[in-house]
Amino acid sequence: MLRKRIIPCLDVADGRVVKGIQFVDIVDAGDPVELASRYAAQGADEICFLDITASSDERRTLLDVVARTAARVNVPLTVGGGVRSVEDMRAVLRAGADKVAVNTAAVRRPDLLKECATTFGRQCVVLAIDARTVSPQSWSVYTHGGRRDAAVDAVGWAELGASLGAGELLVTSMDRDGTKDGYDLDLLSAIRRVVDVPLIASGGAGGAADMVDALSKGHADAVLAASIFHHGEYTVGTLKQELSRAGIAVREESSVTWP
Repeated sequence: MLRKRIIPCLDVADGRVVKGIQFVDIVDAGDPVELASRYAAQGADEICFLDITASSDERRTLLDVVARTAARVNVPLTVGGGVRSVEDMRAVLRAGADKVAVNTAAVRRPDLLKECATTFGRQCVVLAIDARTVSPQSWSVYTHGGRRDAAVDAVGWAELGASLGAGELLVTSMDRDGTKDGYDLDLLSAIRRVVDVPLIASGGAGGAADMVDALSKGHADAVLAASIFHHGEYTVGTLKQELSRAGIAVREESSVTWP
């Protein structure tokens, strides 16, 4: 049985972890290296590091922060933000990332997914999709850290991205982000129907019940959360215990190693 993953997310701006609601009202949440180390020690299955202003600022990912973070954790590290080419992805992997998430550049030029998958293997390529509801059962993709509507159908883009080489999809509901109202199960289910690659649910986690819903009703393979960890409302270990009691298969904390 494939076990479900819990992934703390570090949204990083100017070298600091930040968190907001629906991609606005951003506040400082701490040092990325310290937080990554804490969550790894708690039993996180992976850490996700997103440089949320790299694309909007037209710059590359902060590689020094990535390197310091990677040096302190013993679990897989996914890094996104500002990756526009195969060379950019190579630099992020060399800095210590295990997987690289792309959003804005892939929407601009979808063949980037194919090029990166061919060069590094699709297991290294994560397509990040920031989606906002347009109408019932319809969502639009946003780029540049949620600042621009790309006018691209999120479900169709997920299907195309997986076919081009994305080995995993990180799907964030912008409507639910930071609200703690639960993941967008309709969005997750719609994407699950058209792809067979691992699906990470993001945006809206308020507790274990929301994660159970995403992993069962939304058919996600992993759940990502930020504020509930940053604010100390839950530890990874506590959530794993609650998910296990709900019948969700998770990795034991002591078994989390990499590689």
